[in-house]
Amino acid sequence: MLQHVRVGTRASALALTQTGHVVDALAVLGRGDLTLETVHVRTDGDRLTGSLQSLGGTGVFVTALRDALLDGRCDVAVHSLKDLPTGDADGLVLGAVPPREDPADALCARDGLTLDLLPTGARVGTGSPRRAAQLLAARPDLDVVDIRGNVDTRLGRVAGSATGPGDLDAVVLARAGLARLGRLDAVTEAFGPDVMSPAPGQGALAVEVRAGLDPDQPLARALRTLDHRPTHLAVLAERALLARLEAGCAAPIGATGRLADDGRTLFLDAVIVRPDGGATLRRGLTATLGSDSAADARALGTRLAEVLLDAGAADLAALGAAR
Repeated sequence: MLQHVRVGTRASALALTQTGHVVDALAVLGRGDLTLETVHVRTDGDRLTGSLQSLGGTGVFVTALRDALLDGRCDVAVHSLKDLPTGDADGLVLGAVPPREDPADALCARDGLTLDLLPTGARVGTGSPRRAAQLLAARPDLDVVDIRGNVDTRLGRVAGSATGPGDLDAVVLARAGLARLGRLDAVTEAFGPDVMSPAPGQGALAVEVRAGLDPDQPLARALRTLDHRPTHLAVLAERALLARLEAGCAAPIGATGRLADDGRTLFLDAVIVRPDGGATLRRGLTATLGSDSAADARALGTRLAEVLLDAGAADLAALGAAR
């Protein structure tokens, strides 16, 4: 039976590209039983100006898409997973997490400069408190500038750009977004997690659907095949860490989960940095997954959060959680 599916997305170039990848994959995995339509949804994050913190942080790019799902304007919503609030959304479930792009953060600097080679006092743009804190931890002399805008707008801020004011020495962006847009040529340095730990969920996409999807429908079958177990388990652990710390996507917290090749060993590393970069706390844990691997992944994230709290995480960042 042919099933028509409306896929909700933001209308930015990056969101449309990401959603296009999901639509293409569902078309193939649907084996001719799916017809797909893309529905553009405007979110508060697209409409309002100001820093992400001033706009409310977590959820600013998500709420309108979720509303469109719940009221039936679309059947699937595609998000950057790092934008999803950690709490459950009534009536919605995570239908699939496709394979993750490299979650690293990337420096895009004038004249091919790397972080070490940026001059003293260089102006570096980012809209992320997490990136700002880790930049200052590595280079306290930098002038970190809060910026907003899409990828092209941000790249236009780099000196020498032909498309923008070029008023900055560099910007920091997610490598995954640049890869999806075919803009890796702008990267002058991809940061390892020892320099800049990525946001929980960074590089991954979330495909949300309404709860109660018929498992025998073509969409449900395609989503089960699209879901990538190593990515899904890694991000479950990362998001459980955030949930226990009661920290949103704007918090200066990085986390990286990784499933070993044996399919049973899950690693999780996390860092919390004081906003001024003056202190850093790093910890890591490993878990062996059992029959309920999703629950075990969440438990790993919660346990690592407890370790961080015991080590004084709440003294470094504004967390809702405390000991």
